[in-house]
Amino acid sequence: MSTSSYMMMMHSSSIAIQRMTTKIRSTSGRGDSIDIRRNAKSTSTNRVLHRPMSSFASLPVVIVLLPLLPLLLGGYDARVVAALLGGGPRVSSGGTHGRRPQLSITIRDGNFTDIDGLDPTITWQNSALLSNDYGIDLSARTTNLASLPRRVWGRASRVFLDRYALSTRLELDFECPDRLDFEIDGEDADNDLRMRIVGYASNPASSSTSSWSSSSSSSTPRGGDDGRWGGGRTSSRNYHDHRTPRISYAEFTKGYDNAGNRVTVNPRYDFDRNRGDVVVTYDADDTLIRVTASRHDQIVTISQKLNDDNVISPTIGRDGSLSLAWDRKIGDDMSVRTTLNPNRSVDVEWRDAAWTANVNFPMDDNDLRGATVHIKRDIKF
Repeated sequence: MSTSSYMMMMHSSSIAIQRMTTKIRSTSGRGDSIDIRRNAKSTSTNRVLHRPMSSFASLPVVIVLLPLLPLLLGGYDARVVAALLGGGPRVSSGGTHGRRPQLSITIRDGNFTDIDGLDPTITWQNSALLSNDYGIDLSARTTNLASLPRRVWGRASRVFLDRYALSTRLELDFECPDRLDFEIDGEDADNDLRMRIVGYASNPASSSTSSWSSSSSSSTPRGGDDGRWGGGRTSSRNYHDHRTPRISYAEFTKGYDNAGNRVTVNPRYDFDRNRGDVVVTYDADDTLIRVTASRHDQIVTISQKLNDDNVISPTIGRDGSLSLAWDRKIGDDMSVRTTLNPNRSVDVEWRDAAWTANVNFPMDDNDLRGATVHIKRDIKF
Protein backbone atom coordinates (compact mmCIF):
# COMPACT_ATOMS: atom_id res chain seq x y z
CA MET A 1 0.00 0.00 0.00
CA SER A 2 1.39 3.42 -0.89
CA THR A 3 2.17 5.99 1.79
CA SER A 4 -0.32 8.49 0.35
CA SER A 5 -3.15 5.94 0.46
CA TYR A 6 -2.38 5.06 4.06
CA MET A 7 -2.26 8.75 5.10
CA MET A 8 -5.59 9.45 3.39
CA MET A 9 -7.19 6.52 5.18
CA MET A 10 -5.86 7.62 8.60
CA HIS A 11 -6.99 11.22 7.92
CA SER A 12 -10.53 10.03 7.18
CA SER A 13 -10.54 7.92 10.35
CA SER A 14 -9.35 10.88 12.43
CA ILE A 15 -12.19 13.09 11.12
CA ALA A 16 -14.75 10.41 11.98
CA ILE A 17 -13.33 10.00 15.49
CA GLN A 18 -13.36 13.76 16.08
CA ARG A 19 -17.01 13.95 15.02
CA MET A 20 -17.88 11.08 17.36
CA THR A 21 -16.12 12.77 20.29
CA THR A 22 -17.77 16.13 19.54
CA LYS A 23 -21.19 14.47 19.44
CA ILE A 24 -20.62 12.82 22.83
CA ARG A 25 -19.50 16.09 24.39
CA SER A 26 -22.46 18.05 22.96
CA THR A 27 -24.90 15.42 24.19
CA SER A 28 -23.59 15.67 27.74
CA GLY A 29 -24.30 19.40 27.85
CA ARG A 30 -20.97 20.15 29.54
CA GLY A 31 -17.34 19.60 28.80
CA ASP A 32 -16.22 17.49 31.71
CA SER A 33 -19.03 15.16 32.73
CA ILE A 34 -22.24 13.43 31.73
CA ASP A 35 -25.18 13.76 34.15
CA ILE A 36 -27.79 11.05 34.43
CA ARG A 37 -30.70 11.77 36.81
CA ARG A 38 -33.16 9.18 38.05
CA ASN A 39 -36.72 10.42 38.63
CA ALA A 40 -38.12 9.63 42.06
CA LYS A 41 -40.94 10.79 44.32
CA SER A 42 -38.51 12.21 46.83
CA THR A 43 -35.77 14.55 45.70
CA SER A 44 -33.53 13.10 48.37
CA THR A 45 -33.27 9.86 46.42
CA ASN A 46 -32.22 11.54 43.18
CA ARG A 47 -28.66 10.74 42.20
CA VAL A 48 -26.30 12.64 39.92
CA LEU A 49 -23.66 10.38 38.41
CA HIS A 50 -20.58 11.99 36.89
CA ARG A 51 -18.17 10.39 34.43
CA PRO A 52 -15.07 12.38 33.45
CA MET A 53 -14.91 13.09 29.75
CA SER A 54 -11.25 11.99 29.85
CA SER A 55 -12.57 8.42 29.75
CA PHE A 56 -14.32 9.09 26.44
CA ALA A 57 -11.40 11.14 25.15
CA SER A 58 -9.14 8.14 25.68
CA LEU A 59 -11.25 5.86 23.52
CA PRO A 60 -10.30 7.44 20.14
CA VAL A 61 -6.61 7.08 20.99
CA VAL A 62 -7.02 3.37 21.65
CA ILE A 63 -9.03 2.97 18.44
CA VAL A 64 -6.16 4.55 16.51
CA LEU A 65 -3.32 2.84 18.39
CA LEU A 66 -4.65 -0.72 18.21
CA PRO A 67 -4.48 -0.97 14.40
CA LEU A 68 -0.94 0.43 14.53
CA LEU A 69 0.33 -2.41 16.72
CA PRO A 70 1.09 -4.73 13.80
CA LEU A 71 3.01 -1.91 12.10
CA LEU A 72 5.51 -2.17 14.96
CA LEU A 73 5.88 -5.85 14.17
CA GLY A 74 5.88 -5.54 10.40
CA GLY A 75 3.80 -4.07 7.57
CA TYR A 76 0.65 -5.40 6.02
CA ASP A 77 -1.54 -4.48 3.08
CA ALA A 78 -4.49 -2.09 2.77
CA ARG A 79 -7.10 -4.83 3.32
CA VAL A 80 -5.75 -5.51 6.79
CA VAL A 81 -5.75 -1.81 7.76
CA ALA A 82 -9.30 -1.40 6.49
CA ALA A 83 -10.48 -4.48 8.39
CA LEU A 84 -8.92 -3.30 11.65
CA LEU A 85 -10.47 0.16 11.29
CA GLY A 86 -13.88 -1.40 10.76
CA GLY A 87 -14.19 -0.74 7.04
CA GLY A 88 -13.73 -3.01 4.08
CA PRO A 89 -13.97 -6.78 3.89
CA ARG A 90 -12.61 -9.10 6.54
CA VAL A 91 -9.44 -10.93 5.61
CA SER A 92 -9.91 -14.63 6.19
CA SER A 93 -7.20 -17.05 7.20
CA GLY A 94 -9.42 -20.09 7.31
CA GLY A 95 -10.50 -19.64 10.93
CA THR A 96 -13.52 -18.24 12.71
CA HIS A 97 -12.86 -14.62 13.58
CA GLY A 98 -16.03 -13.78 15.53
CA ARG A 99 -16.13 -15.05 19.11
CA ARG A 100 -19.30 -15.36 21.15
CA PRO A 101 -19.94 -12.80 23.91
CA GLN A 102 -19.32 -14.10 27.41
CA LEU A 103 -21.62 -13.29 30.33
CA SER A 104 -20.06 -13.44 33.79
CA ILE A 105 -22.31 -13.16 36.87
CA THR A 106 -20.93 -12.75 40.39
CA ILE A 107 -23.16 -13.28 43.43
CA ARG A 108 -21.60 -10.77 45.78
CA ASP A 109 -21.05 -11.80 49.41
CA GLY A 110 -23.28 -14.84 48.96
CA ASN A 111 -26.36 -12.62 48.54
CA PHE A 112 -29.07 -14.74 46.91
CA THR A 113 -32.05 -12.71 48.19
CA ASP A 114 -32.60 -10.29 45.30
CA ILE A 115 -31.14 -9.02 42.04
CA ASP A 116 -28.97 -6.49 43.88
CA GLY A 117 -26.66 -9.36 44.76
CA LEU A 118 -25.78 -9.88 41.09
CA ASP A 119 -22.94 -8.10 39.33
CA PRO A 120 -22.99 -9.22 35.66
CA THR A 121 -20.24 -8.38 33.18
CA ILE A 122 -20.31 -8.88 29.40
CA THR A 123 -17.02 -9.58 27.60
CA TRP A 124 -16.80 -9.48 23.81
CA GLN A 125 -13.82 -9.98 21.54
CA ASN A 126 -13.25 -10.34 17.83
CA SER A 127 -10.40 -10.59 15.35
CA ALA A 128 -9.86 -8.97 11.98
CA LEU A 129 -7.04 -11.39 11.26
CA LEU A 130 -6.00 -14.67 12.80
CA SER A 131 -3.09 -12.94 14.54
CA ASN A 132 -4.88 -9.70 15.54
CA ASP A 133 -7.52 -9.54 18.28
CA TYR A 134 -9.48 -6.79 20.00
CA GLY A 135 -12.29 -6.66 22.53
CA ILE A 136 -14.20 -4.74 25.21
CA ASP A 137 -15.64 -5.43 28.68
CA LEU A 138 -19.01 -3.92 29.63
CA SER A 139 -20.81 -3.64 32.96
CA ALA A 140 -24.28 -5.12 32.50
CA ARG A 141 -25.58 -3.84 35.86
CA THR A 142 -25.41 -0.05 35.97
CA THR A 143 -27.61 3.05 36.05
CA ASN A 144 -24.87 5.18 34.54
CA LEU A 145 -24.45 4.74 30.80
CA ALA A 146 -21.06 6.43 30.94
CA SER A 147 -19.75 3.65 33.19
CA LEU A 148 -20.68 0.85 30.79
CA PRO A 149 -17.21 0.40 29.22
CA ARG A 150 -14.75 -1.09 31.69
CA ARG A 151 -11.77 -1.79 29.47
CA VAL A 152 -10.85 -2.05 25.80
CA TRP A 153 -7.86 -3.96 24.46
CA GLY A 154 -6.11 -5.09 21.30
CA ARG A 155 -3.37 -7.58 20.47
CA ALA A 156 -1.18 -8.14 17.42
CA SER A 157 1.12 -11.11 16.74
CA ARG A 158 3.80 -11.95 14.22
CA VAL A 159 6.26 -14.79 13.52
CA PHE A 160 9.80 -13.93 12.38
CA LEU A 161 12.02 -16.25 10.34
CA ASP A 162 9.54 -19.11 10.93
CA ARG A 163 11.00 -19.41 14.41
CA TYR A 164 10.51 -16.39 16.67
CA ALA A 165 6.96 -15.49 17.75
CA LEU A 166 6.16 -12.05 19.17
CA SER A 167 2.84 -10.76 20.51
CA THR A 168 2.02 -7.22 21.71
CA ARG A 169 -1.09 -6.21 23.63
CA LEU A 170 -2.45 -2.76 24.61
CA GLU A 171 -5.19 -2.27 27.20
CA LEU A 172 -7.07 0.78 28.48
CA ASP A 173 -8.91 0.54 31.80
CA PHE A 174 -11.64 3.20 32.05
CA GLU A 175 -11.16 3.32 35.82
CA CYS A 176 -7.61 4.64 35.15
CA PRO A 177 -7.82 6.57 31.86
CA ASP A 178 -4.41 8.19 32.48
CA ARG A 179 -2.61 4.91 31.80
CA LEU A 180 -2.12 2.49 28.92
CA ASP A 181 -1.04 -1.03 29.90
CA PHE A 182 1.04 -3.14 27.54
CA GLU A 183 2.11 -6.77 27.47
CA ILE A 184 4.80 -8.33 25.25
CA ASP A 185 5.15 -12.10 24.84
CA GLY A 186 7.91 -13.82 22.89
CA GLU A 187 8.87 -17.40 22.15
CA ASP A 188 11.78 -19.24 20.54
CA ALA A 189 10.39 -22.73 19.95
CA ASP A 190 13.68 -24.22 18.76
CA ASN A 191 15.42 -23.36 22.04
CA ASP A 192 12.34 -23.94 24.24
CA LEU A 193 12.53 -20.37 25.53
CA ARG A 194 9.69 -17.98 26.37
CA MET A 195 9.58 -14.47 27.78
CA ARG A 196 6.87 -12.12 29.04
CA ILE A 197 7.08 -8.40 29.85
CA VAL A 198 4.28 -6.33 31.40
CA GLY A 199 4.32 -2.56 31.79
CA TYR A 200 2.45 0.71 31.49
CA ALA A 201 2.80 4.25 30.17
CA SER A 202 0.85 7.49 30.36
CA ASN A 203 -2.08 7.88 27.99
CA PRO A 204 -1.34 10.65 25.45
CA ALA A 205 -5.07 11.45 25.20
CA SER A 206 -5.47 12.15 28.91
CA SER A 207 -5.51 15.82 29.82
CA SER A 208 -4.28 15.05 33.32
CA THR A 209 -0.69 13.93 33.86
CA SER A 210 -0.68 14.48 37.62
CA SER A 211 0.38 11.68 39.90
CA TRP A 212 -2.04 8.98 40.94
CA SER A 213 -1.77 5.65 42.68
CA SER A 214 -3.42 2.29 42.21
CA SER A 215 -3.71 -0.20 45.02
CA SER A 216 -5.50 -3.09 43.37
CA SER A 217 -4.23 -6.39 44.70
CA SER A 218 -3.52 -9.09 42.18
CA SER A 219 -2.06 -12.26 43.62
CA THR A 220 -3.21 -14.28 40.61
CA PRO A 221 -2.37 -13.35 37.01
CA ARG A 222 -5.02 -12.57 34.41
CA GLY A 223 -6.58 -15.71 33.10
CA GLY A 224 -4.29 -18.00 35.08
CA ASP A 225 -4.77 -20.42 37.94
CA ASP A 226 -1.26 -21.81 38.18
CA GLY A 227 -0.30 -19.77 41.23
CA ARG A 228 1.83 -17.21 39.45
CA TRP A 229 1.80 -13.62 40.59
CA GLY A 230 2.60 -10.53 38.56
CA GLY A 231 0.18 -11.00 35.66
CA GLY A 232 -1.80 -7.99 34.50
CA ARG A 233 -1.77 -5.30 37.19
CA THR A 234 0.40 -5.65 40.26
CA SER A 235 -0.50 -4.18 43.61
CA SER A 236 0.57 -0.87 45.16
CA ARG A 237 1.74 0.89 42.05
CA ASN A 238 2.50 4.59 42.16
CA TYR A 239 2.42 6.59 38.97
CA HIS A 240 4.12 9.99 38.86
CA ASP A 241 3.85 11.56 35.42
CA HIS A 242 5.48 8.64 33.60
CA ARG A 243 5.67 9.82 30.00
CA THR A 244 7.94 6.95 29.05
CA PRO A 245 6.95 3.26 29.28
CA ARG A 246 7.81 1.52 32.52
CA ILE A 247 8.29 -2.24 32.97
CA SER A 248 6.44 -3.57 36.00
CA TYR A 249 6.96 -7.33 35.59
CA ALA A 250 9.20 -9.65 33.57
CA GLU A 251 9.71 -13.40 33.41
CA PHE A 252 11.59 -15.94 31.30
CA THR A 253 10.99 -19.69 31.00
CA LYS A 254 13.60 -22.17 29.77
CA GLY A 255 12.74 -25.83 29.19
CA TYR A 256 15.02 -28.88 29.21
CA ASP A 257 14.63 -32.56 28.37
CA ASN A 258 16.06 -34.90 31.01
CA ALA A 259 15.90 -38.59 30.02
CA GLY A 260 12.32 -38.27 28.83
CA ASN A 261 11.28 -36.04 31.73
CA ARG A 262 10.70 -32.31 31.37
CA VAL A 263 12.42 -29.67 33.50
CA THR A 264 11.60 -25.95 33.37
CA VAL A 265 13.32 -22.99 35.03
CA ASN A 266 11.26 -19.81 35.34
CA PRO A 267 12.87 -16.68 36.91
CA ARG A 268 10.37 -13.86 37.60
CA TYR A 269 10.68 -10.33 38.92
CA ASP A 270 8.09 -7.76 40.01
CA PHE A 271 9.68 -4.32 39.65
CA ASP A 272 6.83 -2.49 41.41
CA ARG A 273 7.19 -4.56 44.58
CA ASN A 274 10.93 -5.24 44.15
CA ARG A 275 10.35 -8.93 44.62
CA GLY A 276 11.62 -11.84 42.58
CA ASP A 277 11.60 -15.61 42.67
CA VAL A 278 12.44 -18.68 40.62
CA VAL A 279 10.02 -21.50 39.78
CA VAL A 280 11.49 -24.92 38.94
CA THR A 281 9.26 -27.78 37.75
CA TYR A 282 10.04 -31.44 37.20
CA ASP A 283 7.49 -33.47 35.24
CA ALA A 284 7.92 -37.25 35.35
CA ASP A 285 4.92 -39.15 34.01
CA ASP A 286 2.31 -39.16 36.82
CA THR A 287 4.27 -36.92 39.19
CA LEU A 288 4.81 -33.17 38.89
CA ILE A 289 7.06 -31.36 41.37
CA ARG A 290 6.98 -27.57 41.53
CA VAL A 291 9.37 -25.55 43.70
CA THR A 292 8.96 -21.79 44.13
CA ALA A 293 11.95 -20.18 45.83
CA SER A 294 12.57 -16.57 46.80
CA ARG A 295 14.78 -14.84 49.32
CA HIS A 296 12.05 -14.92 51.95
CA ASP A 297 10.08 -18.09 51.27
CA GLN A 298 10.16 -21.50 49.63
CA ILE A 299 7.08 -23.48 48.58
CA VAL A 300 6.93 -27.05 47.31
CA THR A 301 3.93 -28.58 45.50
CA ILE A 302 3.83 -32.27 44.60
CA SER A 303 1.03 -33.31 42.24
CA GLN A 304 0.40 -37.04 42.05
CA LYS A 305 -1.93 -38.56 39.48
CA LEU A 306 -3.81 -41.39 41.20
CA ASN A 307 -5.73 -42.49 38.11
CA ASP A 308 -7.27 -40.98 35.01
CA ASP A 309 -9.85 -39.09 37.09
CA ASN A 310 -8.09 -38.02 40.30
CA VAL A 311 -5.04 -35.87 41.11
CA ILE A 312 -3.88 -34.94 44.63
CA SER A 313 -1.63 -31.89 45.14
CA PRO A 314 -0.31 -31.06 48.63
CA THR A 315 1.59 -27.79 49.06
CA ILE A 316 4.06 -27.14 51.89
CA GLY A 317 5.65 -23.80 52.82
CA ARG A 318 8.86 -23.10 54.69
CA ASP A 319 6.83 -21.63 57.55
CA GLY A 320 4.95 -24.89 57.98
CA SER A 321 1.80 -23.82 56.12
CA LEU A 322 -0.07 -26.61 54.36
CA SER A 323 -2.80 -26.80 51.73
CA LEU A 324 -4.31 -29.72 49.87
CA ALA A 325 -5.94 -29.65 46.42
CA TRP A 326 -8.00 -32.46 44.93
CA ASP A 327 -8.83 -32.47 41.20
CA ARG A 328 -11.54 -34.89 40.15
CA LYS A 329 -12.78 -35.45 36.61
CA ILE A 330 -16.48 -36.40 36.67
CA GLY A 331 -17.22 -36.60 32.95
CA ASP A 332 -15.99 -35.55 29.54
CA ASP A 333 -16.76 -31.86 30.17
CA MET A 334 -17.13 -31.81 33.95
CA SER A 335 -14.52 -31.49 36.70
CA VAL A 336 -14.28 -30.32 40.31
CA ARG A 337 -11.27 -28.83 42.09
CA THR A 338 -11.40 -28.59 45.89
CA THR A 339 -8.67 -26.78 47.82
CA LEU A 340 -8.42 -26.97 51.61
CA ASN A 341 -6.46 -24.27 53.42
CA PRO A 342 -6.59 -25.29 57.10
CA ASN A 343 -7.97 -22.56 59.40
CA ARG A 344 -8.34 -20.24 56.39
CA SER A 345 -10.78 -21.34 53.69
CA VAL A 346 -12.18 -24.03 51.45
CA ASP A 347 -12.33 -23.23 47.73
CA VAL A 348 -14.37 -25.22 45.23
CA GLU A 349 -14.27 -24.76 41.44
CA TRP A 350 -16.87 -26.64 39.40
CA ARG A 351 -16.54 -26.77 35.61
CA ASP A 352 -19.43 -28.13 33.56
CA ALA A 353 -19.05 -27.49 29.82
CA ALA A 354 -19.88 -23.78 29.36
CA TRP A 355 -20.55 -23.27 33.09
CA THR A 356 -17.90 -22.38 35.67
CA ALA A 357 -18.78 -21.90 39.35
CA ASN A 358 -16.36 -20.82 42.09
CA VAL A 359 -17.32 -21.00 45.76
CA ASN A 360 -15.18 -19.68 48.62
CA PHE A 361 -15.94 -20.72 52.21
CA PRO A 362 -13.94 -18.70 54.77
CA MET A 363 -13.04 -20.68 57.89
CA ASP A 364 -13.17 -19.16 61.36
CA ASP A 365 -12.48 -21.59 64.19
CA ASN A 366 -13.49 -24.50 61.96
CA ASP A 367 -16.81 -22.75 61.20
CA LEU A 368 -17.77 -22.20 57.55
CA ARG A 369 -19.75 -19.01 56.96
CA GLY A 370 -20.06 -16.07 54.55
CA ALA A 371 -19.69 -18.06 51.33
CA THR A 372 -18.96 -16.12 48.13
CA VAL A 373 -20.18 -17.55 44.82
CA HIS A 374 -19.01 -16.66 41.31
CA ILE A 375 -20.83 -18.12 38.30
CA LYS A 376 -19.81 -17.76 34.66
CA ARG A 377 -21.26 -19.11 31.46
CA ASP A 378 -20.50 -18.66 27.76
CA ILE A 379 -23.65 -17.39 26.06
CA LYS A 380 -24.32 -18.51 22.49
CA PHE A 381 -26.19 -16.20 20.13
